[in-house]
Amino acid sequence: MNNSTHSETATGSADSLVRATAAQQAAALAAGEVSSRELTRAHLDRIAAVDGAVGAFLDVDADKALADADAADAARREAAAAGEPLPELTGVPTAVKDLIVTRGQVTTAASRILEGWVPPYDATLVKNLRDAHLPILGKTNLDEFAMGGSTEHSAFGRTANPWDLGRIPGGSSGGSAAAVGAFEAPVAVGTDTGGSIRQPAAVTGTVGVKPTYGTVSRFGVIAMASSLDTPGPMARTVLDTALLHDVIASYDPLDSTSLPDAPRGMAGVVRAAQAGAELTGLRVGVIAELDGGEGYHADVVDSFHAALALLEDAGAAVETVSLPHLEYALDAYYLIMPAEASSNLARYDGMRYGLRVEPAEGPVTAETVMSATRGAGFGDEVKRRIILGTHVLSAGYYDAYYGSAQKVRTLVQRDFAAAWQQADVLVSPTAPVTAYRFGEKDDPLAMYKLDVTTIPANLAGVPAMSLPSGLSDDGLPVGFQILAPQRADDRLYRVGAVLEQLLEKKWGGHLLAQAPELEVK
Repeated sequence: MNNSTHSETATGSADSLVRATAAQQAAALAAGEVSSRELTRAHLDRIAAVDGAVGAFLDVDADKALADADAADAARREAAAAGEPLPELTGVPTAVKDLIVTRGQVTTAASRILEGWVPPYDATLVKNLRDAHLPILGKTNLDEFAMGGSTEHSAFGRTANPWDLGRIPGGSSGGSAAAVGAFEAPVAVGTDTGGSIRQPAAVTGTVGVKPTYGTVSRFGVIAMASSLDTPGPMARTVLDTALLHDVIASYDPLDSTSLPDAPRGMAGVVRAAQAGAELTGLRVGVIAELDGGEGYHADVVDSFHAALALLEDAGAAVETVSLPHLEYALDAYYLIMPAEASSNLARYDGMRYGLRVEPAEGPVTAETVMSATRGAGFGDEVKRRIILGTHVLSAGYYDAYYGSAQKVRTLVQRDFAAAWQQADVLVSPTAPVTAYRFGEKDDPLAMYKLDVTTIPANLAGVPAMSLPSGLSDDGLPVGFQILAPQRADDRLYRVGAVLEQLLEKKWGGHLLAQAPELEVK
């Protein structure tokens, strides 16, 4: 990768290019002030300068990204000559979580068991990115097979939080969040199974959305828990997130859970909300069971309530809403998720694709090859969840554990259905704590408990957004979570756009402007 400094362009220095929002970058491209090649080159140079410290990327293919950028520039010229419109983000570079397959580019799920694997096809959402001509800068780091909340569980090294390189960037989409927060990419794609987009967004001062389950195709997304996994957009602003959402959301016959009426037009919703900047008549329900308590940092709760006051100032009616079965949601999730994960990961057997390890001694059989391969290829956290999931699904325990957990899931879904009779959107803190230091949560149970605020949306299949609501006393970002009914993703963007505008007015600019500057080589 070329490490040279990007030259001055019509829009200013490379630093001003990468710090512009995706919408601003798109506008500069449309006006002819910068080319996609120049924009992509600026981001590649930023990655070369800071990613040695951040570790957001597992793979960067500069030549391919620049070729994509050249194709975007050519598409723009052809569209201009024909008088045809282009997707707004055409030519704006992006990053993709390494859980999502990319044709011709390595995809590992951050696991030794897939080290060096180059897929022969694109995930549907990647095809959507390519069709819209968004150059892909590279593949971002994650907790192995998306199993973790800190991006410490990658087989290829951890990712650091751009706000404090000694702290976690959240997980499992920590690489995508860090890339966006460190200005290495204007937008990125993550996946969310129990909060893996929203929690990293919260602790890095960025925006992340888990769309309605089934509205972004899972085809080509390496499965962890198939009934929960949801790909989604990550960016620095609500508008940028909406723009990427509009690109990746689509009906896909290759995904049996894909919905034919995926909500689109989110960017238009955001712009209309920004123009009006009011929420008169909107009913906002504060989830009583997630509004503080044991394990919540006081700074998180204070920031949450300060943001609620801004929503009231904008005309929203705020009241408390109870979802009584949420107290069982964490337990149900940590039975359903590992059960589905153990089933999905059974395909990594050392015989079909990926890593193959033969036993050091004894006979070479299917059983011994599988044992040796999985022992060497999977990390501790993945092994832990496979063992738990296999136990949950085993004879004599299925009904007691997995079956009971599914019944709790139904009760949670019914709680949400009742809540929508009282509120148009529901809100809570995104995470009960801010970014913790590496190694602080070595106890797996302590890490699992931090998912308490995000898991309910996955169990219910509803869309949810995290956006920054402020800083803790020690200068770390805090996230505000908004949830909406299924297929009502537009409500997230309406409320998020207005709240973001009010918060930025309060701060005098974007929260990331207060982040410490990374040391550039």
